[in-house]
Amino acid sequence: MKAVVYDKYGSFENLELRDIDEPSVGDDAVRVRVRSAGLHAGDCLAVRGSPFVVRFATGLFRPKHGIPGFDIAGQVEAVGKDVTRFQVGDEVFGACEGACAELVCVKERSLAPKPTKLSFEQAAALPTSALAALHALRDVAKVDAGQKVLINGASGGVGTFAVQIAKFFGAEVTGVCSAANIEMLRSIGADDVIDYNQEDFASGEQHYDLIFDNVENRSLSDLRAALTRKGMLILNSGTGAQGMKMFIRLIKPLLLSPFVSQDLRRYLSVPNDEDLVVLKQLVDSGKLTPVIDETFPLDQAATALAYIERGHARGKVVLRV
Repeated sequence: MKAVVYDKYGSFENLELRDIDEPSVGDDAVRVRVRSAGLHAGDCLAVRGSPFVVRFATGLFRPKHGIPGFDIAGQVEAVGKDVTRFQVGDEVFGACEGACAELVCVKERSLAPKPTKLSFEQAAALPTSALAALHALRDVAKVDAGQKVLINGASGGVGTFAVQIAKFFGAEVTGVCSAANIEMLRSIGADDVIDYNQEDFASGEQHYDLIFDNVENRSLSDLRAALTRKGMLILNSGTGAQGMKMFIRLIKPLLLSPFVSQDLRRYLSVPNDEDLVVLKQLVDSGKLTPVIDETFPLDQAATALAYIERGHARGKVVLRV
């Protein structure tokens, strides 16, 4: 089978489309013929091996897996003997390592039936980014009807899902983006949209019950100034800082939070089949629709990652396999 492979960290030019062995199927796993793979900013970091902290997950000195991508949509080709929920031919979506390949093996608990109204490309856009939005808004913030929610980086992969999920929970949603994406955000439900080139959300009179920050391009004091006195700030890893500055930026909100009235959070989103089914239900009910910017063929994975890294993708970027 063919897969996008990298043997060392650094340039996206290290990515090569190669023939590799087909994966074997474990007892509790499913082998999926991948039709589309979703990409996100974390894949850029994994291929770069930078900042260095990512290597604690991907391999300290060289990639331990060496195939980028975590999000897939495709068809079941084989099942392990302990698998009960899927059979050959089923259309599925989910999360696994090494999505940029023609075949992957996925634990049964990391898959769900593909929403029937979505294409494979749309379904592959869902898992990591939509679950990140769901876990932040439902599990961490516990967003409720009538709350004022601001989403910084609202036009990106996580942001476009966050706008729709916050609206589903009944929040009044404000998105922050560039002028080019204002109408798109309104079309997916944003009540108000701030063009960051024209208006500074941190210096206005409006205060928010929740700020979900996918960019982290503002200081902590700026963000706190835009919160209500007992508001919550959820930071979603988007810092471009390096070294000790990155460490300080990551840890400072957590150290400060116990001593202020506002709740300052970071969180971890782990894909699971139950919440993939929640996403499917939201899609089936018309409450959630993936926004896809660009679709590239598998052999242009490097081009796709470079496009994401520039930071202006509108929604998700996916690969056709």
